[in-house]
Amino acid sequence: MTDFEDVELPLSFDAVSNGEYLPATVTAEARSAERLAQSWVELGARRSGMTRRRFLKGSAAMAAVLMAIDSTALGRTGGRYLIDPEARWDETVADTLFSAGEFVFDMQGHLLEYELDASTRGNWFWGSGFPQAACAEEEDPRACFSMNHFLEEIFVRSDTRMAALSGLPIMPEGSPLSPEVMEDTRREVEALSGDERLVVNALALPQAGPLQSVLDEMERVASTGIVRGWKTFTHFAGPWRLDDADPDLPQVGNRFLDQVERMEAPVLCIHKGLADRHPSGSPVDVGPAARDHPGVSFVIYHSGYEVGVTEGPFTLERSGLGVNRLIASLRDAGVKRGSNVYAEIGSTWWLLLRKPEEAAHALGKLLLAVGEDNLLWGTDSILYGTPQPQIDAFRAFTITEEFQERFGYPALTDAVKAKVLGLNALRLYNIGPALSKVSEADLREARLSHPVANLTWGPTTANEVRAYRAHHQGWP
Repeated sequence: MTDFEDVELPLSFDAVSNGEYLPATVTAEARSAERLAQSWVELGARRSGMTRRRFLKGSAAMAAVLMAIDSTALGRTGGRYLIDPEARWDETVADTLFSAGEFVFDMQGHLLEYELDASTRGNWFWGSGFPQAACAEEEDPRACFSMNHFLEEIFVRSDTRMAALSGLPIMPEGSPLSPEVMEDTRREVEALSGDERLVVNALALPQAGPLQSVLDEMERVASTGIVRGWKTFTHFAGPWRLDDADPDLPQVGNRFLDQVERMEAPVLCIHKGLADRHPSGSPVDVGPAARDHPGVSFVIYHSGYEVGVTEGPFTLERSGLGVNRLIASLRDAGVKRGSNVYAEIGSTWWLLLRKPEEAAHALGKLLLAVGEDNLLWGTDSILYGTPQPQIDAFRAFTITEEFQERFGYPALTDAVKAKVLGLNALRLYNIGPALSKVSEADLREARLSHPVANLTWGPTTANEVRAYRAHHQGWP
């Protein structure tokens, strides 16, 4: 930690997890970028005549952070944040970089609506050590993950216009993200906005009970008309495979996918990757399942990315690692780009955006494998705080011409970014865009005056992740 007062940069360099993986070690390069960004923020605040706290809430501070990452990564040739140096201190210049106007649809949002019984607070595992304990005026840190804070972080403090709520690896009964919580949130958003700004992917775990009971419950939930898609895990609550290729595992995959295929909303979001290397968390079964069930739209959350795997060019020797696993599975099954498999980058982009070379490889490989119409935006926020820094970083990111020529990666043009950030999700769900009824000027003022500092919200150490999982009786 630095010695600066009010150190929260708009993009954190500290270790943090969404609870689904152990936090990655912060590299020396990342710390160098952080120190450089801090020095530029100090200079920018003085040059602009702003307080440091005010400057940190503006776009120039984010420009300083991304330029620091780019400067520290010089010598690498694949991914760049090409920032006008003046943007580090001039918000007018920075605004032109980040205010691209794309429609943003976040495919992976989470909140945790706890029952705030004061008598349980002293025994609660987070105590006062987590950063979210400082959330605004809340006395109980659990309240910081609530519906109200989710709506603020997603729809006020970021450019996100629509989002999907998806279940977490927590058993549904008593879950702080139960179907009832998701539906209450959807109704609240609809009442406030007057349109469908939040969609629900209902949790379905075919391995967690008698299969027919699970399928019957899916029919019941679908009959309510509130479900736009489904969410499942193959490594939580008992391992299984989408393609039933392992006879020693429950043979539930094909019957489950048959059910999804018959549904009015045949969108299936599947957690693949960020699974602590659990074999059933691998996307190796995606290709065969997608080939055999063409009526299902498979959304692969995290795209198979794993912490600790260095993303480079796809090779046969490394086809069993990270994002390459998904690519190899699709290739081996003959599933072509633009088909029924969508790669989603929630948490993946968060973990890679400070590593521009690896980010260029991961995004480039996925664009080649699934196509520009099938790459989906997601952030896993609220657990990383407001998703705006992730949006800004993606808007500014470039796959260099050298990597395009060497590896055949597509360029990240404005048109491609617009598809990824939102247009592809609209097409996937076959819905129209929800339009903001609040002016950009009012949103900007709300962000600048917001009392919460720039914070990440999730666990920051391996022990905190383990305690988080144990508390929820979730994760493998």
